[in-house]
Amino acid sequence: MEKKRILFVVNPISGTGRKDGIGPTIGRLLDKEKYDYDICRSEYAGHAAEMAAGAAREGIDIVAAVGGDGTVNEVARAIVHTRTALAILPCGSGNGLARHLQIPLDTAGALRVLNEGTVRRLDYGTINGHPFFCTCGVGFDAFVSQKFSDSGRRGPLTYVENALTELIKYKPETYTVEDADGATSYKAFLIACANASQYGNNAYIAPDASMEDGLMDVTILEPFAPIEAPQLALQLFNKTLPKNSHVKTFRTKQLCIRREQPGVAHCDGDPFFTEADVSVALFRQSFRAVVNTHAASRRNSLLQFFSEFSNEWSQLPSEWLRRSNEDIRRMNRNLRDRLLKKGE
Repeated sequence: MEKKRILFVVNPISGTGRKDGIGPTIGRLLDKEKYDYDICRSEYAGHAAEMAAGAAREGIDIVAAVGGDGTVNEVARAIVHTRTALAILPCGSGNGLARHLQIPLDTAGALRVLNEGTVRRLDYGTINGHPFFCTCGVGFDAFVSQKFSDSGRRGPLTYVENALTELIKYKPETYTVEDADGATSYKAFLIACANASQYGNNAYIAPDASMEDGLMDVTILEPFAPIEAPQLALQLFNKTLPKNSHVKTFRTKQLCIRREQPGVAHCDGDPFFTEADVSVALFRQSFRAVVNTHAASRRNSLLQFFSEFSNEWSQLPSEWLRRSNEDIRRMNRNLRDRLLKKGE
């Protein structure tokens, strides 16, 4: 049997860990009877996409993204509508697509999936021309993505800090959502269009979403009292968010979201500024990906999240922790007081 060719595209600065040992690990664990391979490192924003596109033109069978969600998105968008398949060695802080596909988060486990070599055709979407593979949307999640990007720090701790800080003062907007069934106006906290089930870190915005059904799962979160935020957060992590009375859901192939003025949107957590009208479309089975044939239903996602959250916390520099603990406690006290006051 002719060997397949793999290009490993490594982002050396993505995520929270070093990748100096990734080359030797690949050399030790990759099945050399199935694959010939090369390893390249990205050097600037967009470089991963350039290398992946070149690999697709050369007919390379698989491009493996070694990094976080940004690296995965760069590689994936460069190989849609080609015969080259995406593989993921997740090394980021969110790992949304890897988690949805249940690719192991350790390199050895991800390489075992790659060695099995099962490839399927999956869906992807675009939002105003920007490709996305997990989620896109407007509203609070896009706003927090912008704050997260501007903060210069990565990881779930930073994201949670930004979300808590902005939660109280964020004002919902009015949107008109139009699909094949007509147009409806909503005052919404956020509108999320999901191809995959989660944002990352096991935060399930659309727990029943499939990447093989040709439909996106649209979640509209209407305004809620601040005192209800903890319950919403719990439901986000235990896969029951669609049961909340403030949540509206439906499935569609494409839709247009109209708002009063231009603003921020996001695709797979990357914020970008765009016009008032936002067009979202899904393309069925339009890219190839290596998948985990042993994937099983994942349970206890809330417990898993806090376990991983605690692990990251324990790895932060002690000086930063000493300096930040009081700030975080103060922020939590202020948030608690404000929630209780608004809930009276």
